[in-house]
Amino acid sequence: MEESRLPEPEFIATYWTHAGKVVPLGAPEDEASPHDFRLRVEAAGRAGYRGFGLMHSDLMKTRQQYSFTDMKTILNDNGLVHIEFEFVVGWLEDGAGAAAGEQVMNDLLEAASALNGRHIKVGPDMAGKPWPLPHMIERFTGLCDRAQEVGTAISIEIMPWSNIATVADGVALVEGAGCANGGLLIDIWHIARANIPYAEVAAIPAGLIHHVELNDARKEVVGTLIEDTLDRRLHCGFGDFDVPRFIAALDEQGYAGPVGIEIISVIERERPFSDVLNDAISAAKRQYLLSRG
Repeated sequence: MEESRLPEPEFIATYWTHAGKVVPLGAPEDEASPHDFRLRVEAAGRAGYRGFGLMHSDLMKTRQQYSFTDMKTILNDNGLVHIEFEFVVGWLEDGAGAAAGEQVMNDLLEAASALNGRHIKVGPDMAGKPWPLPHMIERFTGLCDRAQEVGTAISIEIMPWSNIATVADGVALVEGAGCANGGLLIDIWHIARANIPYAEVAAIPAGLIHHVELNDARKEVVGTLIEDTLDRRLHCGFGDFDVPRFIAALDEQGYAGPVGIEIISVIERERPFSDVLNDAISAAKRQYLLSRG
């Protein structure tokens, strides 16, 4: 009798995978996609994605042309039901940094409410400042409470250069907050670059992983970690990460939600976004076949 296989996940086209020629972390007018929202959504739907990601800068530009009602109709018509928004930082701070993050958070909460957003992605302290855990828990809980009011979730991303650089750091935060709609975002790039064994991912307590992202890269870091992550990511299976083993670790952990495919690459930004979307999902599916074959 043939052993049953786990189902393939539903894939989310993260913002950077369909944005086209943009400047990540640049000025809003440079970070927002030059391509029409409807065309990108239609391309993602044709490629087989079931979710779609929007960066704050792109959301604000898109809102100049499309109402939330229009956006929701376009997303639904193309079968994109898992909608994610990014990226909130500054939530641990006070003063100017907090004010900027608060404005982004307000805009993304409004969009999540209107578009039935699955989650809002938030970042740790990008400078790696060691904030006290009770302070972090209090602020994270506040984000989750506000997200709960509009029916969405908060996903906090582990990043090797930040103050949440390890699985233990992330687990301590989300377990301490104890919010059902607050969890970890596990991106293979950050896990691999932080030299975190995939066994640690498999051992994350059930329910704490809220989202997952796939991509690939070469073993050698080119430039700084920030430069490498923004310019050198590869399609799954085209680099040196053991993507099938990472998928197996997620299966062991019990994660069964959608999976984002995040291709941030100076080379891919020069290609037609529809081609990048097609190549990204095809490559990811091959890794699932290898992992579960």
